[in-house]
Amino acid sequence: MPACRQAGWFKTICAVKPEEFKAILPIIPHQPGVYRYYGANHELLYVGKAKDLHKRISSYFTRQVTAYKTRRLVSLIQHIEWTVVNSEQDAFLLENNLIKEFQPRFNINLKDDKTYPYIVIKNEPFPRVFLTRRRIDDGSEYLGPFTSVGKVRELLNFIRSVVQLRTCSLHLTRQNIERKKFRVCLEYHLGNCKGPCEGLQTEEDYMQGIEQVRNILRGNLAPVIAEFKAQMQAHAARLEFEQAEIWKRKIEDLQAYQARSAIVNPRVGDVDVFSVVQDQQYLYVNYLRVLKGLVMDSKSLMVEAKVEEEAADVLLQIIVHLRETFRSQAPEIIVPFHIAFPDPQVKVTVPRSGDKKKLLELSLKNAHFYREEQEQKRRLLLDRKDDGHEMEVLRQLQEDLQLPELPRHIECFDNSNFQGSYPVAACVVFRDGKPSKQDYRHFHVKTVQGIDDFASMREIVYRRYKRLIDEARPLPQLVIIDGGKGQLNAALESIEALGLRGKLTVVGLAKQEEEIFFPGDKESLKLPYHSESLRLIRHIRDEVHRFGIQFHRQIRSKGTFKNELEAIPGIGRRTADQLLMKFRSVKRIRELSEDELRREVGPSRARLIWNWFHSEASATPLPGE
Repeated sequence: MPACRQAGWFKTICAVKPEEFKAILPIIPHQPGVYRYYGANHELLYVGKAKDLHKRISSYFTRQVTAYKTRRLVSLIQHIEWTVVNSEQDAFLLENNLIKEFQPRFNINLKDDKTYPYIVIKNEPFPRVFLTRRRIDDGSEYLGPFTSVGKVRELLNFIRSVVQLRTCSLHLTRQNIERKKFRVCLEYHLGNCKGPCEGLQTEEDYMQGIEQVRNILRGNLAPVIAEFKAQMQAHAARLEFEQAEIWKRKIEDLQAYQARSAIVNPRVGDVDVFSVVQDQQYLYVNYLRVLKGLVMDSKSLMVEAKVEEEAADVLLQIIVHLRETFRSQAPEIIVPFHIAFPDPQVKVTVPRSGDKKKLLELSLKNAHFYREEQEQKRRLLLDRKDDGHEMEVLRQLQEDLQLPELPRHIECFDNSNFQGSYPVAACVVFRDGKPSKQDYRHFHVKTVQGIDDFASMREIVYRRYKRLIDEARPLPQLVIIDGGKGQLNAALESIEALGLRGKLTVVGLAKQEEEIFFPGDKESLKLPYHSESLRLIRHIRDEVHRFGIQFHRQIRSKGTFKNELEAIPGIGRRTADQLLMKFRSVKRIRELSEDELRREVGPSRARLIWNWFHSEASATPLPGE
């Protein structure tokens, strides 16, 4: 089973070999995002984007790979990381950022000097607006980047069709204009420019047009889309369907642009974004490191919640730790609620709307997914801790149950039957908090007539520890009886008969309420639901259930099960099957009156069955008595 652990500064790491991939497949979300494959020594091999992380990542391991490069990549993968984003476009941009920074050796096609396009408003008199791939620190305003060059060009054409802007590269200083150095060009005569080169447009009027450009690029496109729809409908009414289709495509492009990425807004600048999700035991914190409006790093971590500490206090400690770890100099942090940050030079923002709110929502989405993954990994036993952690859990269990010794050796018993079939039982053994499967034992109940859970428990506990004594093997520090007070008392009878009272601790675990019973106590002990102690006890109980059910299935597959009805002298399989077919279980048959039985199987068989279930049987003696 692969072991999942917390990443260094990314969201999720799962140590995995290709043949073990199916074990972690359930925790990969069906969400857009970016995934990263790492090899030996934490070498970043490949960064990819996906509309559906679950489908994309699984495709590398669940299908036959034919390309040599892909086969080689899969053979080198040691662990996987992924980060959830809001959209496929966001995944595309984040993928590019990571590739540019880390240059993974399997991202061959993206290892070039190209980058995504920006729209620049040039820092000059009568600023030009044009597409560029280069950002120059000259005071110009850069909007973007954008994922599609074609759509950027179409957007610029749209802007120029709405706002009259110059496209020339003339140096339009006041002195040059006053000296009449320039003449208007064809764009002026076509109505695309107001002629600032000849002084036909003031700089103030031109800058009003630039402000309109900013509004369009910020997504305030509702009035523009309404105008385009009117144009489309007008062309359609005149049966000019080709022109109507052009306007329709423009509307679609504008709507796609309107849903622009929250990741890549340069106005956000350098910020650290933190979010937190809390349950009864843990806090799950996500950190997004944003540089120049681009998400560069992501980290999620889980910390145990303290009852006496507020979430804001815990989050503040984590923020200080993460900023020191990553040497962050961001002048602003974005958080879901106010915190008293110790550095007055750092601005604390709790956004209500806008791009910063979108970044916070993205961080919160990652925190929620991280929490779900951690819970899923615990259910799948993928979050195995080291020996130190296991011993810490045992010390906590010793304290919670007030045990005289550290319970390094724990045994748990459960018995069961199937519709009145002869009962079986199981015993599982945990050593140092981990299953010791070579010590597991199955039991055929031998001395009990009929179905008697208490007598069955009495027998198997006696047999188990009689053998350990005879073979001079060590006894457990803790024995768990899966059942209520009745089964606990039955087990204690065997413990006392063997002279083991006081040499080991025996407790009962209620099947439904998960309450712990001690011998002689009227009140049960309820451990905190999310406590490590109860989680270990629950794990042990689930393991004994699994082991016992497995034994049942093996016996049934071999045809060695007999129904309790067949144990009644004078009652054969045909009569037993007839009754079970109608009443479904031996328990219901046991509750029938003799008259009801007579109507089904006749008076003689009814008398035999009724006497079997209602005769006063003496208590089953202990084995060896």
